Amino acid sequence: MGLLEGQNVVITGGASGIGAATARLVHEHGGAVAIVDIDEAGAHAVAADVAGAGFVADVSDPEACRAAITAADAALGGMTALFNNAGIGAAKPLHDYSDRLFAKLVDVNLAGTFYGIRAAVPLLRARGGGCIVNHASVSGIRPTRFEGPYSAAKAGVISLTMDAALEYGPDLRVNCVSPGLIETPLTAGVLADREVRTAVEDATPLRRVGTASDVANAVVFLMSPLAAYITGHNLVVDGGSYLPNSQADAILRQFGM
Repeated sequence: MGLLEGQNVVITGGASGIGAATARLVHEHGGAVAIVDIDEAGAHAVAADVAGAGFVADVSDPEACRAAITAADAALGGMTALFNNAGIGAAKPLHDYSDRLFAKLVDVNLAGTFYGIRAAVPLLRARGGGCIVNHASVSGIRPTRFEGPYSAAKAGVISLTMDAALEYGPDLRVNCVSPGLIETPLTAGVLADREVRTAVEDATPLRRVGTASDVANAVVFLMSPLAAYITGHNLVVDGGSYLPNSQADAILRQFGM
């Protein structure tokens, strides 16, 4: 019997990367899956892989997000969990961000998470409870240079997660995952450079780049009965990459340590 046997899970941004890996792992653990993504072909392809249903929506559009999650809930016969995974990123000096790009990053990453929560809460409560997992980022804990709007939006996701956990317990558990650098189609180009990859691996205590499956494992754990007493938590999945102290390390290197 799988960890998610009898569970019905809706995943936004499920057409590729972490969302697709999570969909497949949920299916392996006995859960039913519905995919919501702006990529229609991708959503239906992943849904077919997991014997699920696919729906199209831009999560930054509140009505489209609500309609898709409502339709996914109906297709599943009542959802028990939501993975708010959809997101986008960008990198450039803060003063070079246009109004439009800044708004888009906040709308998809933060507002889209809010819209997902707002749509899902009544549906989950109608079924007697459940859980929500939001996709945050280590950049929301410690900002990454040139990712100011993204980092700010992800910090908002972490705060929103904690607030929702306070408001909706005991009916709902609400947690988030904060991945570090994960190998997905979006990062494949950068990680294809051997020097870059080696530098990243050398700076990570576990000495490797994370995979989409690493994050999917964390999400499934948070959805499962194994996490029954965990809510309002931000689970970092980064191989320890955010642990080093740059100032202390600079001093220690002077002593050959």
